[in-house]
Amino acid sequence: MIFNKNFLIDNLKTLFYALIIAVIIRSLFIQPFYIPSSSMEPNLLVGDRLFVTKYSYGYSNHSFPFSPPFFKGRIFQSTPNRGDVIVFKTPADNRTDYIKRLIGLPGDKIQFIDSNLFLNNSEVLKSRISNKDVIYCGQKTIEVFTFEELLPSGKKFYTVYLKDFSFQNSDIFKVPDDHYFFLGDNRDCSKDSRFLTSVGYVHQDNLVGKAQFIFFSSDRSEGSIFSFWKWNKSIRFDRFFKKIK
Repeated sequence: MIFNKNFLIDNLKTLFYALIIAVIIRSLFIQPFYIPSSSMEPNLLVGDRLFVTKYSYGYSNHSFPFSPPFFKGRIFQSTPNRGDVIVFKTPADNRTDYIKRLIGLPGDKIQFIDSNLFLNNSEVLKSRISNKDVIYCGQKTIEVFTFEELLPSGKKFYTVYLKDFSFQNSDIFKVPDDHYFFLGDNRDCSKDSRFLTSVGYVHQDNLVGKAQFIFFSSDRSEGSIFSFWKWNKSIRFDRFFKKIK
């Protein structure tokens, strides 16, 4: 067999250009993410794969793979809206991706009183829509109440609470300048800004992008996606291209 040096070089060039294009698209435009935990149930399920737009809030070092120190701050910055579902780097290590719902803007005061969420001294209205839903919390299933919550901005979304409302009361969280406060929709099964030592307030530079829609979803408990004979159970076709609210 004759070794064709030009053929190898041409293919390496093609691969190199393809990688450069992929990095540019992933860094500046859109990036896929996988949901590994149940902290955003019932709106996002373990096994959901979604697209996040990187340009929604501008760009920081965390917009790029491995967060290289190209520059400080954000460029082309845009303020997120309360209620957006956002991917961010956790302040604890500036490396791990989390996805939560934005509740508190800079200067806001957040508090839980008798399991009710208060924002700037006003209760966030919620309407109970179900008394007997069962969802995941890690590997366990839990019985929850499901509510529709309404933010002052008019944003509506579903949240779930344990029936004994385990997170009942808190101190007042005062969001610092240039920071944001996030909560999981699975309120009693989410590590979020309420836990100051592990997540806490998230600096604006740590925002990665806005979650837009689910493009694929599978339930691993029902079998591998390679087991095509189980696709009717393992693949959630009804979640394909579902917009994230």
